[in-house]
Amino acid sequence: MLASGITKTLTDQGHSVDVFADGAVADEHFRQEGADLAIIDLNLPGLDGIDLTRRLRARAQTFPVLMLTARGDTSDRVRGLDAGADDYLVKPFEMAELEARLRALARRRGGLLPPEEHIGALVYQRGARRVLAGERALDLSRRELSLFEALLDRQGQFVSKDGLADTLYGVGADIDMNAVELLVSRVRRQLKGSGVTIRTARGIGYMLDTDAES
Repeated sequence: MLASGITKTLTDQGHSVDVFADGAVADEHFRQEGADLAIIDLNLPGLDGIDLTRRLRARAQTFPVLMLTARGDTSDRVRGLDAGADDYLVKPFEMAELEARLRALARRRGGLLPPEEHIGALVYQRGARRVLAGERALDLSRRELSLFEALLDRQGQFVSKDGLADTLYGVGADIDMNAVELLVSRVRRQLKGSGVTIRTARGIGYMLDTDAES
């Protein structure tokens, strides 16, 4: 029930969320796919939250981890932080507090990235999550902006349609792949005249690149 509540809250805000009820399954997902941020319960079957977090850090996966537990003992908090968790939240908690903790962790992660990135005539401001063409901010929906970010983070590389779907909607989400094509088309229209385009390689995927014709 808690996982469902967290998932609904975050998806309503435009995030894609993957949910795993088993620590070992989650570990395999993180090993193959990584994450932007993880909320890990201390008490998980298969592999508990402490060992799961240790494995992430042993693989040098540095994305933020917020650990959840029903226990309030200082020793448990210390174990979680020593394992590599970035923050700790004791159940039960208010969803507003969880959201605030996640925003703080996201800002901390964003501090490792440049606050502004330039591509073509565009400037992407990570903190404000907006794309500027000169003084004008592109009119991108949250999902369209997430698509732009996913391609920007892999600039110069092709990203498969399935990979974009996983990033935008969550791994295994039941969506029509035409939804990804539609998003690409919408963002491509917004990029016209900016010196940036989304290139398509049939059967391979999409790539954000400078537009030599602009």
